[in-house]
Amino acid sequence: MPEPRDAVPLAAVGGLGLPPEATAPPTVGVEEEFVLADRNTRSAVYRSPSVVCAARAHLGAPHATPELSRSQVETVSAVCRTAAELEAEIGRLRKGTAAAAAEYDCLLVPSGTAILGRSGPPPLLDHARYRALERRFGPVVDDQGVNSCHVHVGVADREEAVLAVNHLRGWMPLLLALTANSPYSGGADTGYASWRSMVWSRWPSAGPPPYLYGAAHYDGVVDQLVATGAAMDPAMMYWHVRPSAHLPTIEVRVADVLPDSASAAAYALLVRALVGHAVEVVRAGERAPEVSDLLLRAACWRAARHGPTGTLPAAHTRECAPTAVGRLIEELWKRVEPHLSRYGDDQCVGDWLSDAHLKGAGHARQRRVAERNAGRLQAVVDDLAIEPP
Repeated sequence: MPEPRDAVPLAAVGGLGLPPEATAPPTVGVEEEFVLADRNTRSAVYRSPSVVCAARAHLGAPHATPELSRSQVETVSAVCRTAAELEAEIGRLRKGTAAAAAEYDCLLVPSGTAILGRSGPPPLLDHARYRALERRFGPVVDDQGVNSCHVHVGVADREEAVLAVNHLRGWMPLLLALTANSPYSGGADTGYASWRSMVWSRWPSAGPPPYLYGAAHYDGVVDQLVATGAAMDPAMMYWHVRPSAHLPTIEVRVADVLPDSASAAAYALLVRALVGHAVEVVRAGERAPEVSDLLLRAACWRAARHGPTGTLPAAHTRECAPTAVGRLIEELWKRVEPHLSRYGDDQCVGDWLSDAHLKGAGHARQRRVAERNAGRLQAVVDDLAIEPP
């Protein structure tokens, strides 16, 4: 998410740096990106400057921001601690932004890609940073109007945050599979569950993070990538999971934007619990397996291709053996359930995981709607579009 640095950031601070006796849930915040579609044609349209202005009037300036393409809008949540706060906040931002979009004859669509696409590359937002990206990376910038969901979890100690990333990186393929929500692009079925992740992977600094030996190693890797020109600055570490470049958080960036508020909240709570487990094992002195970046990338490709069906490499283990997705979910649940139960989040997250596995992620929903409507992708846009209040 190559955001302008003058955007007001989500301030998800505190949380897992608290002493063990503290009972407050760790902080969590969510950034979601959406495509703007014309109300009549359902194709992507380039009205984000106007829509963002209107959304800020509805929601407050910190909570709506522009994105790389003028067909995108991003929402930025307040800091939350409880499931009820989080779902209400996500719903408020979605409804308010949908109302702003409606003022300009747009639909706000939570899909990882523009379902009915555009004619040619989308125009970039007129911002100095984005123009610099275009000059440096050329056609890589084309069609980067893709939409993800980023979850920030408060981790106060940076050294712990960096080491926790090692324990999280192996779970990114499963999280991608469970949130895949972009099978269509430009009016065609790509054959993928998450085409967004394939488009985003074109950036030279995107993909799985390397295995990191501490904060100093992380800083050295970032400096080297910037020196090569593959990244303009530390904010361009487009890894699936990373210590945030500007907040005391771990940021999990692997997911497509999810189709509804309840799913987005459940996913964010799952991420919070997984981060909690990772920090816990770091504090216990447990070392994460050093799975190669290449194997992680291959596992993420399989997740993007098929979603939560069949098998995925067990990328959280050194062997990376092909494993049934249901079995991987069971292994994940063993790790997160204590953290979910502690804050009463186990029921909603468990229900969402079960639905995603049994019914498929957002990509399956999109294809079911298309099938029921004789392949009319306008119906898919209508099914996903968020109703204004």
